[in-house]
Amino acid sequence: MESENIIYSKKYINCSREELLEAVSQVMSPKRFTHVKGVEKAALELARQYRVDYEKVSIAALLHDYAKEQLDEEMRDIIISENMDLELLQYGNNIWHGPVGAILIRNRFNVTDSEILDAIRHHTVGAPQMGLIEQIIYVADYIEPNRIFEGVEEARALSKSSLKEAIAFSTLKTLKYLLEKNVKIYPRAIETYNAWVVQK
Repeated sequence: MESENIIYSKKYINCSREELLEAVSQVMSPKRFTHVKGVEKAALELARQYRVDYEKVSIAALLHDYAKEQLDEEMRDIIISENMDLELLQYGNNIWHGPVGAILIRNRFNVTDSEILDAIRHHTVGAPQMGLIEQIIYVADYIEPNRIFEGVEEARALSKSSLKEAIAFSTLKTLKYLLEKNVKIYPRAIETYNAWVVQK
């Protein structure tokens, strides 16, 4: 399914794909917007393969980084005002933009579908249990066509045969990278590792 051919039913979001693209482009840099379109492309290829709702996947992909370039102060305010896990405040934008993005999208676009919101919420660190749309966005964010790094081709190949294998591979590679950089790791990322890598 080519992304340009997707017609939104207005069941999940009250705008067309073109209108959503325009709205998303207004809140991020051109480089980030290119990444977002790449994630949609990769996600729709996975949706075709694994027979998942194209419209939901397209919406989740286009909105997954909606909060990525929000000001840190604004994101902190949302974490506090929405009674989110205050442990989040010990981390930064890389962790915040998924859960904060889900809140912004619910409020600004009136998106209430739990599969779409969970895919946005968990696309960075994953979760011990993820539905198919969550899995697709998590993997697509890692393998989208603009990504160039060691291991991405292996992840792309794995995604064609098993989403679970691709999740395990990308989670393991990401944790190794964070450990090598000696940075604090958000506990949910460890939970994702235990569920998808260790128990595989």
